[in-house]
Order: sequence, then C-alpha cells, then structure tokens
Amino acid sequence: MLVSMAAFTANDVCVKLASTTLPLGEIIAVRGTFATLFIAIGLIVLSGGPAAARRELGLGQLWAGPHRRTLGWRMAGEVLATLFFLAALIRMRIADVTGIMQFTPLAVTAGAALVLRETVGWRRWLAAAAGLGGVLLIVRPGSTAFTPAALLALVAIGFVVLRDLATRQIPSTAVPTATLTLMSAASVMASGFLLLPFETWHWPDMRTALELMVAGLALVAAYAFIVIGMRAGEVAVVGPFRYSVILWALLAGVLVWGEWPDEIALVGIAIVTAAGVYTFHRERPRTAR
Repeated sequence: MLVSMAAFTANDVCVKLASTTLPLGEIIAVRGTFATLFIAIGLIVLSGGPAAARRELGLGQLWAGPHRRTLGWRMAGEVLATLFFLAALIRMRIADVTGIMQFTPLAVTAGAALVLRETVGWRRWLAAAAGLGGVLLIVRPGSTAFTPAALLALVAIGFVVLRDLATRQIPSTAVPTATLTLMSAASVMASGFLLLPFETWHWPDMRTALELMVAGLALVAAYAFIVIGMRAGEVAVVGPFRYSVILWALLAGVLVWGEWPDEIALVGIAIVTAAGVYTFHRERPRTAR
C-alpha cells in the first residue's frame, strides 16, 4: 500500500510537470494512451495471449448484460472525477489538493448511507463531519488563502463517490476487476481527445512525453500494488496506509516545487487524515460481523 500511494503521487507529479507545456486534454489523452497500452499488454502477458485475454475480459457481453446502465454511470464518474481532479492538481499545491481528496472515503461512507441505505453509526457520521471541517480549513472559503481551484477538487470527490457507489452495485463475478480497470483507462483516455476542439494541442517534446509515459506507468503500478496489498493483507490493517499519500505529497511538494502548506492547511490535512483512519477503524468490527 505504501508503494501504491508513492506511485499515485509520482503520477500526480509527472502530470503537474507536464501541465507547464501541454493543455489538460492532451495530458489526459497521452497519459491515458500509455496507461491503456500498459494495462492491455499486462493482461495479454498474464492471460497467455490475446485470445485468452479477450475471453477473460468478456468485453463483448458487458453492454448486453443487466449492469450496462450501472457501468455507464461508473464510467461517467471515472471520467469526470479525473477531469476535475487533474484540473485542480495543475492549479494548486500538490499537498493541498491531495489533502482535500482524502475526504473521499468519508464522502463515500455518507453516500452509501444516503443512496444505498447502508447502516452508518453516529461515530462515523461524526468522523465525516470532522473530515469536512478539515477540508474547510484547507479550502478556507471567503479568506485570502482561498483558491477557486479547490472547488474543482470538491466536485471531483462527488464524481468519485458516484464511481464507487456504482462499482458496489456491479458484482465481481459479473464484471472482472481487470475489465473495469481497462474500461476506466480507455474511457479516461477518450475523454482527453474530446477536449481537442477546445484546446491548442502540439507535439510534446521528449521530456514531456517521458513524463507522461512515467505517469501512465505509475498509475498502472499504483492500481496493481493496491490490489496486491488489499489481497495479501488484512483490509483493516492495510487500509489506513492509504493515507501515506499525504506524506508522499508533502515530500514531493518540498523536493520538486519547494512548497509547503501553511499551518492552518496542515491542521486541516491532519484532521481529514485522522477522521479517515478512524473510519477505517470503525469499519473493522462492522466488516467482521
């Protein structure tokens, strides 16, 4: 899980560096192309050939099955969450936007209670409220420290909740994890090309192309390691290490851009992280039952 979170941060760093020379849509398209190719090649190698990979993915049967509408909502959530998150990332300090995004598990918990009618006790509701308070300390609406880009990150959280709630409604026996991963990478890549009419694209130089290739590889590695971590270890023990991404983001901010969040933002990040870790702690006995 630690390696996975480091890989996610490496992806964010490369995207943020590439944003100095390329527009957002082109970044998403090029990075998505690399990521989709890496995933496809990995599936072909692991499955034993293209024919075996096609059978394992079962792509031809998905849109004729009972979960096609839910798949559509999931893809929409994935695409829009990526667009809004990366739009925020290239405009904010990496530690600040990463801290805001740590509210996502708490928002998913609240969404599961409101939409899916899952049981959520008062302690987890309190943790979600505390996490929201931490987000407000990072964003600080109405103050001179406020940046409108923070609103993009909050919108991204909403679409991540949509994606995750839709995912919960799709049985793994009906749609394999590998299929969802490939579909997500391909749909995000396609969304980048849809922005072409609204941006001025140009051929990336060697350094920027390398940054986006590394970003695509890091993204694939991050998802692979998170699956390995969750399968190899106890979820309640491994899960809280997701929040190590905050430490990686702080380190990246200092080393790459020489930036450090102010004291109030650091307090907000600490509150969001503590609330999320507590929610994982509360999930443990509930899952055990």
